[in-house]
This record gives sequence, structure tokens and C-alpha cells, in this order.
Amino acid sequence: MSPQQLLRWYLDAGVDETIGEEPLDRYALAQTHAQAQTRAVTPVARSMAQPGSAAHPHQQTPHQPAAFPAAAPLAAEARATASHLAASCKTLPELQAAMEQFDGCLLKKSCQRTVFADGNPEARIMLIGEAPGADEDRLGLPFVGASGKLLDKMLASIGLDRSSAYITNVVPWRPPGNRKPEPTEIELCLPFIERHIALVDPAILVLLGGAPANALLGRPDAISRMRGRWWDYQCHGLARPLPAMPTFHPAYLLRTPAHKREAWLDFLAVRKRLQTVA
Repeated sequence: MSPQQLLRWYLDAGVDETIGEEPLDRYALAQTHAQAQTRAVTPVARSMAQPGSAAHPHQQTPHQPAAFPAAAPLAAEARATASHLAASCKTLPELQAAMEQFDGCLLKKSCQRTVFADGNPEARIMLIGEAPGADEDRLGLPFVGASGKLLDKMLASIGLDRSSAYITNVVPWRPPGNRKPEPTEIELCLPFIERHIALVDPAILVLLGGAPANALLGRPDAISRMRGRWWDYQCHGLARPLPAMPTFHPAYLLRTPAHKREAWLDFLAVRKRLQTVA
């Protein structure tokens, strides 16, 4: 394969941005840069106004650039805004509108649209994935690419489809290059997905992948250790804990089909549980 063909393959796959292997806190970099500028300007300002000397009437003290706010206060303010917006929503359309007006997550600036949900909000089962991919971002619906086709087959295997299930993601905006959402990005979106769950109020949650399982169950374990067991999920607005089944994300199963058998067993457990819950 030539370099041109490889580049075309990357673009077709949705890889439109290069990233490093380690996360980069650009808020912290901006703050450090601003502090460095402040340190460089301050001695100049002092030298132009020595004690006992008269300043020229037209001479202006060099402007000192204001330091950028620290990353932590910015993030805390964005989280507070997200929590306030989510808590004020009484219906799913209100929640969708609130998410579309929220500008505290930088992912929103690089994606095409907010991917809210698909399926039947009256369904007894709610499936939650990680974040939209390129196809989802283009169409505005979750799980419509290759992983979505596999999810449809997984649902069909237990007698369900999109008219009898409700599907969404923890993060509603596509990360650049289809990378995994960072923990800070997931944390910003938590108030919205928690309110989303409370408004739908399903009988069962299915958490597709490690990101939603870790975020919603508050555990750092690998999905391979969490899957296949029932967990209780509780958040503000729910009258009772919900049974939650973590399992592998369909995209992971496409890469490692050897784990499809375990996911099949998880879905069998979901079907059995659906027969017993109200």
C-alpha cells in the first residue's frame, strides 16, 4: 500500500487528526504560557517607573496580559453549568435542547452535531455506549455504523430491535479522530446522562464498554472483570436502583470476535432478567 493509499484509508476510516500517546492538558499549558508572559513583562514595568523618577506624561506602562483562569476553576464552572441545565429538564426534548446549548465541553466545537439517542424511550431496556463515531456524528444517531449493525444483531438475538430498546451514549459529541473520550470530558457529560437515565426510567441498563461502566458504576475495573454480573445503578431522580449489566462494546467485538461468546452470554442474562422485572 502506497503512502497516498494509506492516507486515504485513514481518512475514510474517520481518522482526521493526529494525537499523541499521552493526554495533553492544554488548559494548563495556556496558564503556564500566561504566567511566563507576566513574569517577562513585570520587570520591564518596574524599570520604567523607578521610585523618585517622574513619568513622562505620554509614557504608558506596558500592558500586562491577564493570566488565563486555571483549568480547575474552568472545569468546575462547566460541571456546575451542566448539572444546573440537566437538573432543570423535565422531559427528553428539554434535555436534548439543554445539551445542544451547553458549550462547556470542547468536543462540541470539533463535531458536526449532538448525538442524542435512538429507539423507543418507553422501552424497558436502555443501552449506553461510549461516544459517537464518524457515522454517528454525520447522521446524528448513535450506533449506526459497523458497530451499530452488530448491536442490532445482538438485540435481535434476544428478540429486540430499536423499536423495543432505547440507545444512547455517555458522551454525545464525537471525539476528534474517533479517539476515546478523556475522563474530564466524561465527567462533564455525566449530569446529562444521569438525567437521561432518570427521565427514561428503564427496567434494565446495559452498559456497552468500559467507559460507561466505569463512569456510571463508579468503579475503575476493566470491563472484562465487570461484565457478566449484575450491578445496582442509582442516581438522583430514580425511585429505585436499576439493575445494570456491563458487557463488551460492539466495536471491541468487531476487533476481537473471540469475545462474542461472552457478550452473547451477557445478552442471554439480560433476556432472562427482562422476563422477571416489572
